[in-house]
Amino acid sequence: MYHHGMMSTKSKGKQTFDSTRRGGEKIVTVNRKAFHDYHIEEQFEAGIELTGTEIKSIREGRVNIRDAYARIDNGEVWLIGMHISPYGQASEYYNHDPLRPRRLLLHKAQIAYLQRKLEAQGYTLVPVRVALRKGRAKVDLGVARGKQLYDKRQDLAAREAQRDIERALRRRD
Repeated sequence: MYHHGMMSTKSKGKQTFDSTRRGGEKIVTVNRKAFHDYHIEEQFEAGIELTGTEIKSIREGRVNIRDAYARIDNGEVWLIGMHISPYGQASEYYNHDPLRPRRLLLHKAQIAYLQRKLEAQGYTLVPVRVALRKGRAKVDLGVARGKQLYDKRQDLAAREAQRDIERALRRRD
């Protein structure tokens, strides 16, 4: 049940946002590991240069970006390590290599800006999510700085404290 950008009401009167589809956008996958391992400072939307069987597999949701990263080579941005499963209805001859590097489509000014950011120490480009926007596959790239172990522990403690607060509020009602 999709509400196309509308709030849906669930039981107990809570309002939640339908995260899988919003106004012509369908989120295919989210890289939760990126949010765990990195501080995401900025995000950029980029198109992906794909073959026919790759876009069909993405539309089926058969994509994994957990271990992927982006690199800039000769003024082009390449996504390395994104796994798109072979399309089931295609023959072996027409199917694609699941782990091939894929070129990302960004404006030259954006690429130059990202190049300057990556030259600063400790920054990297990680894919945060893959979505279908108006029928086109897009990847949201995050300019990220690696987290230290104590940062991860702080995030975990904060989430646990928030869960405890929500549990206490539910018991009180």
